[in-house]
Amino acid sequence: MKQLTPAETELIAGIDQQRMLDNTMRWAEVNSGTSNLEGLAKVAAMLADAFSSLPGEVTLRNPASVGVIDGDGREVEKPHGQHLVCSVRPEAEKRFLLTGHMDTVFPSDHPFQTLTWLDDDILNGPGTADMKAGLAIILEALTALETSEAAQSIGYDVMINADEETGSLSSAALIDQLARGKYAALTYEPSALPDGTLAHARGGSGNFSVTFTGRSAHAGRNPEDGRNAIVAAADCALRLKAMQHADLPINPAKIDGGAANNVVPDHAVLRFNIRPKATEAAEKFTHDLKAMLADLEREHEVSIHLHGGISRPPKPVDKRAQKLFDLVKDTGAALGQKIGWQSSGGVCDGNNIAANHVPVVDTMGVRGGKIHSPDEFMIVPSLTERAQLSAIVLHRLATGASL
Repeated sequence: MKQLTPAETELIAGIDQQRMLDNTMRWAEVNSGTSNLEGLAKVAAMLADAFSSLPGEVTLRNPASVGVIDGDGREVEKPHGQHLVCSVRPEAEKRFLLTGHMDTVFPSDHPFQTLTWLDDDILNGPGTADMKAGLAIILEALTALETSEAAQSIGYDVMINADEETGSLSSAALIDQLARGKYAALTYEPSALPDGTLAHARGGSGNFSVTFTGRSAHAGRNPEDGRNAIVAAADCALRLKAMQHADLPINPAKIDGGAANNVVPDHAVLRFNIRPKATEAAEKFTHDLKAMLADLEREHEVSIHLHGGISRPPKPVDKRAQKLFDLVKDTGAALGQKIGWQSSGGVCDGNNIAANHVPVVDTMGVRGGKIHSPDEFMIVPSLTERAQLSAIVLHRLATGASL
């Protein structure tokens, strides 16, 4: 374990717990569900004001166009909020990427809207752990880093997107652009466990919609003339589940469609998710899916249209990424924090960053738990813990720690 140097001790002396808590609470009090464009705009403006304290340029980037399949099987554009980028010293040779998201899973009409103190150290509230506290940590850690002379030799981009909770489809190209050429990246999802455990290797994720078009007919007089789209969709769901194996969890999630009880339904849309644990599993599934859908078309005499794909590639941990994990662990030990890691079936923007061969640790945010539920909570003292951790990790990278 490398002990803290006097410069590192001085670096974290000004980290302000109350400032981070105030920011977290202020941002979490505004509903910013991914589809709440008004709430996202309000939070984006608050974040832009806060991050303007750093010595760089803050911009709000328009989302890329994203098409989704509606219940009638039509492709429609889904609106998204703007994404924030803060770019500091873009001319520097060594640059880092720090990412977070401003959206939550709670829509504007969800009953979970308020903050509640569960005890002196635990705050319950929407988006507290996932991940408005993480945004406060990014700002505080970088504010501390900027007090060091070492900061002048490096640069960084901060990217806070508005659609992470739905797969980052409108920000994927932006993440890809910002990740290219970066020396390392940190993402501020909450810790994998309340004790501060980090997520290590991650599987990937893909979302698909399959539209089935059959032929309607009277269910009593001439059912033989119909081609039942609901039956074809149900058959597809069963076949998908049968394709599942240890390296490829598959979840048929929803079937839209149907008609009156006396009508053979001529339309259905099946939506499903896959979680490939390895690139090979994803590639084989893509091949097998096409063959399976072709069989369904022949057997049920329906037409089929496939929409979607892999939005988060699997994230293995290579040698350089492991060195970054080791650096975080060693730095944590110097601060009296015991940090471990475990593989995760969850996905995040760290998957997209790692696809650019950039070492990334993607659970540098606050300690907390029960995210995506009304029981979501953050452990307030971990604001300071994680801000200190990030500031020193970045300082060590800036002053010669190699990956």
